[in-house]
Amino acid sequence: MRRSRGLTAALVLSLAGAGTGIGLVLMPEASAITPPVAFTADGLPTWQPNGVVFAMAQAGGTVFAGGTFSAVRPPDGVGGTEQEAVNFVALDAATGNPTSCKLAFTIGDGSATVRTLVVSKDQKTLYAGGYFGAVNGTPVSSLAAIDIETCTPKAAFHPGFPATVRGLAVTDDTLYAAGDFSAVEGQTRERFAAVDATSGALKPFVANADEPGRAIEVTPDGKNVLLGGDFFSVNGANTHALAVVNATTGAVTKTYANIPSNSVVKDIATDSTGFYTGNEGSGGGVFDGRIGLNLSDFSEKWRDRCLGATQAVLPYDGVLYSSSHAHDCSLEGQFPDGKRNFLLAQLTNHEGAAPAPVDGFVRSPRKLGWHPTANDGIGEGIGPRVMSIAEKNDVKYMWVGGEFTAINGKPQQALTRFASTGDVGAPTTPVASVGSVKPGEAQVRWRTSYDADDSKLTYRIYRNGSATPIATVAAESLEWERPQASWVDTTVKAGQSYTYRVTATDAAGNTSALSATASVTIPASVQSYPNQVRADGANLYWRYDDTVSPYVADSSDGGNTSGIQVNAPALRQTPGAISGPSTAMGFNGTSQQVYSDHRQTVTSSYSIETWFKTGTTRGGKLIGFGNNTTRNSGSFDKQIYMTNSGRLVFGVYNGSARTISTGLLDTFNDNKWHHVVGTQGPAGMALYVDGQSKGTLNVTDSAQYAGFWHVGGDNLSGWPTRPTSNFFAGQIDETAVYPKALSAAQVKNHYDLAKAPSDTVSKVSATEDTYINQGAPSTANGAATSLAVRGTSAYETYLRFNLPAAPAGQVLKSASLQVKTTTQTGAGTADTVSVVPVTGTWSGASTTFNNKPTLGTTPLGTFANVPDGSAVQSTPLDTAALSAVLGSSYSLALTSTGTDAMWIWSMESTATDAAPQLVLTFGAK
Repeated sequence: MRRSRGLTAALVLSLAGAGTGIGLVLMPEASAITPPVAFTADGLPTWQPNGVVFAMAQAGGTVFAGGTFSAVRPPDGVGGTEQEAVNFVALDAATGNPTSCKLAFTIGDGSATVRTLVVSKDQKTLYAGGYFGAVNGTPVSSLAAIDIETCTPKAAFHPGFPATVRGLAVTDDTLYAAGDFSAVEGQTRERFAAVDATSGALKPFVANADEPGRAIEVTPDGKNVLLGGDFFSVNGANTHALAVVNATTGAVTKTYANIPSNSVVKDIATDSTGFYTGNEGSGGGVFDGRIGLNLSDFSEKWRDRCLGATQAVLPYDGVLYSSSHAHDCSLEGQFPDGKRNFLLAQLTNHEGAAPAPVDGFVRSPRKLGWHPTANDGIGEGIGPRVMSIAEKNDVKYMWVGGEFTAINGKPQQALTRFASTGDVGAPTTPVASVGSVKPGEAQVRWRTSYDADDSKLTYRIYRNGSATPIATVAAESLEWERPQASWVDTTVKAGQSYTYRVTATDAAGNTSALSATASVTIPASVQSYPNQVRADGANLYWRYDDTVSPYVADSSDGGNTSGIQVNAPALRQTPGAISGPSTAMGFNGTSQQVYSDHRQTVTSSYSIETWFKTGTTRGGKLIGFGNNTTRNSGSFDKQIYMTNSGRLVFGVYNGSARTISTGLLDTFNDNKWHHVVGTQGPAGMALYVDGQSKGTLNVTDSAQYAGFWHVGGDNLSGWPTRPTSNFFAGQIDETAVYPKALSAAQVKNHYDLAKAPSDTVSKVSATEDTYINQGAPSTANGAATSLAVRGTSAYETYLRFNLPAAPAGQVLKSASLQVKTTTQTGAGTADTVSVVPVTGTWSGASTTFNNKPTLGTTPLGTFANVPDGSAVQSTPLDTAALSAVLGSSYSLALTSTGTDAMWIWSMESTATDAAPQLVLTFGAK
């Protein structure tokens, strides 16, 4: 019998600052993992059998494993010699090494196997069931009792079970068994029986079932026995796969009729208030998940309808751990059909009130951040099959056995273990980006990281190379759900450039690498099109300006619905659909798409909008909603697709496909950018192309299901004028989704704003630089990798730039100088550094203190109170002064009247963002 030890409480106090330039989160003292998860996901070195482990139990810091195998070997990469182990091995819970206890479970004919193990309440006896005829030569009949202290079979305990025993449970005086047998000691006992725990004598308990028993547990009060298996009746009462019977007589207490006929119960476990089943099935309508039930009246409290053959359940400290190969948790609002997830954790009870039933069942409590990986392995390809918790030296260990041959991507067969301390795995590196559509605001966003045993991570945002974070943000993520997190920097200045990097840290302090640098130049004026999309309420806005795969940033105001690229669409395609530097994404029309990062539902009112350019004659989906991610969706609508001829179709499903199409000759596969919007709301459906209405339809409803937004492809099976390809070949840009129906005026405004003038940013790096040093008055420093500024004793820095002319129809709207302080101690300065024009001549090769050039007296800008630490520093410059010298070679000097030197990198340095540069923003006159 397995019982939890009570829910561990955790108190988390957090304070967050947003929109102020500073964010603060006070995190709890670091622990190994995020409570209530009790174990890390880091597999520990463990000796490994050469077959399959079906059963485990533990006592006094020793773990017993039984199954079908003949030997155990050391962990991969660890020295040692393989040892004989005939279907059984005892291991030290803390080291994973075999103990001196050796037992061989054998049979004269056929293949022996151990299928179940349980330890007596006094921790002195190990009971083993399976199919075997002897233990270390002592005759038995598929059930044996082992003295744990001496590691010897108890010869006097030999009840006759003529067929496989698959489950055991024990009280102080009774051992209950489940299996394939129809008689025990010559008396009828069909699939379930009870014997005296000391003598093995058959007890009067009768719970006869018509099909095999696979699991058996005793309720904590000892009054009832929980039966699981394949059966359809117990003692003549109709009950499938699960039943509750009296612990003394076997009389039926509770029957169940709501487990599908093609599903069975593989495991049962209890805690202080409930019991839990692990279920497996085959065929359509199968139930493969877990059920949580109340001990008070044996009623169902929730049902987890994930698909994927649950083999074991184990409640511990308020968390239900399970082994399965769960591959589809769509019915739980979690991951869709796809890869297998072998080890999961979820709460045993809902937090607060349970949700309303869906399809007659209450959904299961949320899943937690514990996700070691495994594989199908050998045998039936089930993966993990059994779990047990052992303790030694105040450390608890989760042991897992089964058919797997790899854990966390590394070779490890049949056995593994995870400790309650010693989390050493760092989160994955965040994928970050940054954008700005108006002065005074930069939106930093990143795809949340994945940590196998921490769902709540702390993110630190670093600006301009500083070693001190400018903000700290806490966000949650799971292996299958890594939504975007974001933070808005409101301390930025128009016309200046900024860089950002992000790290992720788990509760144990393990920290990821810094993300790649994301950079942005803050516009000098509002960017009309993207600002309007945000102002009109988009809660998904993909601009496709991303520089790395597989992340597509969401630029909406707080929507945080990023995209995940599939099969590497082409990035940063130019020119994009709207004026300005924004880019598009290219799709190959055969396999590439983008889907949204988390499952959601769509309100009855919504709009979908995108720009596209193509010459395809195979059609494809531009945007739509579907219930899967990388695989074809089974439910899919709220979509805009192109036919082979280039017509556009907007459609929903409300029992049948309801669509609006452009005219027979109204085609858009002409290799030009086009704008398309589909809306649905109380007024019905509407389709717009290039700002013009293309039709309406009085349909106000659509299919309701949870799913994901798709761009570039997904299923189109069964839809009118279905194109040859589900996937779109061409470029897509500026995709947005709104939780309301846009008006015709709003749609037309978006189309018109795409042509609105946009700022142009030029970053001009220095073409020559040097500094002079009064202490070495005849030395030229043009080849130096760092530059200095100080009043006394004097350093002056000179920078030369080739300034571009203003683009046609534009003027200079802002200018700034950007430099980066070096890594040396004291590189910052408390003094004010002035930026002035150089009016004399100079060169890096020959200019010294003795022949330094003359300088202008009117500062164009200043750096003040530059902190120590290597970071990018920026100051605005006099726009009028620089406007007068556009299109020429122009020199700036950095000077000071103080005594505290500032050191910056030169253009010769190889440091990141080292070269001094001007940031010039041009806009409409």
